[in-house]
Amino acid sequence: MNFNLKEIATASMVLFAVIDILGSIPIIISLRNKVGHIQSEKASVVAACLMIAFLFVGERILNLIGIDVNSFAVAGAFVIFFLALEMVLGITLFKDEEPESASVVPIAFPLIAGAGTLTSILALRAEYYVENIIVAIIINIIFVYVVLKSSKKIEKILSKNGLSVIRKVFGVILLAIAVKLFAANINELF
Repeated sequence: MNFNLKEIATASMVLFAVIDILGSIPIIISLRNKVGHIQSEKASVVAACLMIAFLFVGERILNLIGIDVNSFAVAGAFVIFFLALEMVLGITLFKDEEPESASVVPIAFPLIAGAGTLTSILALRAEYYVENIIVAIIINIIFVYVVLKSSKKIEKILSKNGLSVIRKVFGVILLAIAVKLFAANINELF
């Protein structure tokens, strides 16, 4: 085993920034208001499983179906872009056939374990030991679970106006992340 606290800390910070669960609070609250209940445990476990599975077989799966990491990242940028548009403009683009709860889609994927997160995991895999990345994933999933579980309390603290402001601000930040992800990967496609 090659556990290294520095690698764990760095990988945790990278994943924390990319997952951006704090920035996703407005999306989580609006999803909870739409469907009535968020399955925090299920969303957290599915996201963790997706990230760990992608750590081991992600690049092989993408290569098997003829998709390179850059194409995957550009596609993820579009998903993030549309989620951000919903936040900034107050419109609904994501529609589901009367969902009973929000867990796997869109919370586990693409909100938590989206293209940006999965692409970051592949990048981390090139630099760090797998066991350190797994610990970083687990640390982030625990934090994600706490935020998902506390979404009602967070909503009460922020109030409707505070939530609206935060939603728009984080929507713009999410737009910027989408543009950055798109710009960083689009050149590699041509």
